[in-house]
Amino acid sequence: MKIKKLLKRLLVSILIFIGLILLYLGVEFCFARITVDAEPATTADVDIYIRTNGVHTDIVVPVENEYYDWSKQILFSNTISKDTSYNWLGIGWGDKGFYLETPTWADLKVSTAFKAAFALSTSAIHATFYKNIQVDASTRKITISREQYARLNEYILNSLQINDQKQPIFINTNAVYGKSDAFYEAKGSYNLFHTCNTWANNALKSCGQKHCFWTAFDTGIFLKYKLEDQN
Repeated sequence: MKIKKLLKRLLVSILIFIGLILLYLGVEFCFARITVDAEPATTADVDIYIRTNGVHTDIVVPVENEYYDWSKQILFSNTISKDTSYNWLGIGWGDKGFYLETPTWADLKVSTAFKAAFALSTSAIHATFYKNIQVDASTRKITISREQYARLNEYILNSLQINDQKQPIFINTNAVYGKSDAFYEAKGSYNLFHTCNTWANNALKSCGQKHCFWTAFDTGIFLKYKLEDQN
């Protein structure tokens, strides 16, 4: 009898777990497809981009223009190449453990995933420099005003931890993905309800652009910015 009770409880637990997963996915699917419209048309001053690797969304901004110079905050010297000729900067927020300990999905540990899902670890900003950026299957262009760009920059800067010299805190690690990227300490914790894509969606919200009511995945964001609409 005890074994039957244990098996019954185990079955109930498994069904509840599966039900919660399905509920989470269902809510995400619905909320991600609710579009919050952009602010009324303003001046077209700055091109920015959103870029996905199929899972994670980055916000891409000019390294330097007449409104802001990101190279004073995100230093070229913190990359392996130390090349100062890059024109674009991709910025993404996410779980520090995922970024630094999981270069491929094959490297994913259960402990890393568990900590990330339940906000038990810290976060990081991943910054990647690009020479050129263009619209393609994984990239969309958005043109915003000077004032909107200032709000976006403020949002990104507020996501970074800052040292006593008022500079982002560089993470000195060999776990970079190439010669043009670097990691920085970030604020907040990744969890099931605030993912890297939630952060990117909120970045769009901060500067008055189309965004999802809420999303955990990149799909909802890119449904708002279809490739065919940019041709």
